[in-house]
Amino acid sequence: MKRSLALASSVAGAAVVALDGTVLTVAQPTLRHDLDASFSQVQWTSTGYLVAVASLLVFAGRLGDRYGHRRAFAVGMLGFGAASAGIALAPDIGWVIGLRVLQGVFGALSQPATLGMLRVAYPPERLRRPIAVRTAAIGLAAAAGPVIGGALATSYGWRAVFLVNIVPALVFGVLALASPGGSGERVRSGPAGRPALDVTGALLLAVALAGLVHTLASPLASPGTSGPGTVVTVLVALTAGAAGVAFVRHERRTPAPLLPPDVIGSPTVGAALALLVTASATLNGALFACVHLLQDDLGLTPLRTALLSLPLAVLLVAAAPASAVLLRRAGARATLAAATAVLTAGLLVLAGASGAAAFCAGFALLGAGFGTVMVAGTHVVVRRAPVESAGVAGGLQQTAMNIGPALGVAAAALLMDLGGSRLPLAVLAAAAAAAIRVCRRLPGRAPDTPRPRPAPPETVSPRAGRRDTEHTGHGVERGSSAPSLGDDEC
Repeated sequence: MKRSLALASSVAGAAVVALDGTVLTVAQPTLRHDLDASFSQVQWTSTGYLVAVASLLVFAGRLGDRYGHRRAFAVGMLGFGAASAGIALAPDIGWVIGLRVLQGVFGALSQPATLGMLRVAYPPERLRRPIAVRTAAIGLAAAAGPVIGGALATSYGWRAVFLVNIVPALVFGVLALASPGGSGERVRSGPAGRPALDVTGALLLAVALAGLVHTLASPLASPGTSGPGTVVTVLVALTAGAAGVAFVRHERRTPAPLLPPDVIGSPTVGAALALLVTASATLNGALFACVHLLQDDLGLTPLRTALLSLPLAVLLVAAAPASAVLLRRAGARATLAAATAVLTAGLLVLAGASGAAAFCAGFALLGAGFGTVMVAGTHVVVRRAPVESAGVAGGLQQTAMNIGPALGVAAAALLMDLGGSRLPLAVLAAAAAAAIRVCRRLPGRAPDTPRPRPAPPETVSPRAGRRDTEHTGHGVERGSSAPSLGDDEC
């Protein structure tokens, strides 16, 4: 696949899923009334999707490593579009929930491939810009989702919300299938020529992640009370824990683990994933708390709340291209440490804000910090992973970005029950500040290597007149030589 098509497909695939995640939010009340559904059933239109996505991302990434990221992306996009069309025609809430789960399965198949295609198409030193473009597209789609969803639901009903993604999903799915696969489309490895599939590990990880997301997304009963919902949640949590332990034991013993040691065993990748989870958890937990703070405590309307939070979306999008420059000039360690500090500052400002200017400033800092962490953290995870494990790396990054929001909202809801709407913001700020220490595991900026300057023509001797380009290859590494100094710069 050509680089231009790989970038366009990656951006479109990520934007379609991001738009779908936010466009439905404002249409849920209309859906509930139209289908005569309960609040619990409507919640499962989102929870079922999240559980399906989170449980399958890593295995879907491995499928892309084995059969090709282009094919995985194409099947995921075509299935996502078909499921969206089915939801628009669904006769009742049961069909909506079932098709949303199916939509999550196809979304999980396509998302790791959006990063895997970039890792295969671009050399490591040129990954910053495409990842920044992809992140900016996600920010734009997420910001536009509520506006588009509100307009469509008001004018045409909730079914129109699911029609938005059909055309782009089908178009890019067909383009990916029709495009010729390059030599780097699938990296061959192992005795069979393809990465092995650890089905047992995939099943155990799916159960563990699905149970974790379900537990975080399911509110527990109030302290001192019990009920069927609480019992089910506890049982699911225990099952998830047992599956997680079994998964770790299985991965240590199997000769072909689902999570290759060169990916999961890297301290750099682990630190980047931890920062992505923390950043996404603090952002979503803060938004959850701020909505209740602004509307319930301060009496603002939903429109006024949306306007105050607008700087978050603007700075998130603006931070994406700036992050690519910071990564090149300062390296991953300094960039992510500074971004996490900005994220912490935004949470502290919001925790003490009382006027419109303070809230706008807090949201702006939150967007700038999160946008930079997302670009820089994703760049570290994807670049540090070997090409043959690019899909697994993309699946891990996407898993972090799915678990983080569920964790943040669950923590914010619990803290709000204990101490009001401002307590979660203070606690989340402390968590973000603590995460700055993790940045020590990240690589710093590599020292610049001065380029040799040829002597003036009149002073060049026959021996010294040789062209340096014979050795440097114009700055492009050839063959299986060791990484250059620039490869340490993230």
